[in-house]
Amino acid sequence: MQISITPEFEPFVNAQIQNGLYNSANELVNDALRLLVRKDKLQKEIQIGLDQIEAGEITSADKLKQQMADFKKQFLNSSNG
Repeated sequence: MQISITPEFEPFVNAQIQNGLYNSANELVNDALRLLVRKDKLQKEIQIGLDQIEAGEITSADKLKQQMADFKKQFLNSSNG
């Protein structure tokens, strides 16, 4: 597959290579695509959280802290016995 870089991005790509951050334009494009995949996954996770908030499926920070403390106590007690 061949990809063309538009003239507006050529100086940026060349600077990244000259600065030693990337060995080639291909390496830079692959890194950019990895970041886009991560961004897409993050946006989906955020949307799931927003949907849960909208549906009332939230837990207060205080309640969550208490649940974690209870779980820790239970875990520590079960590992001592």
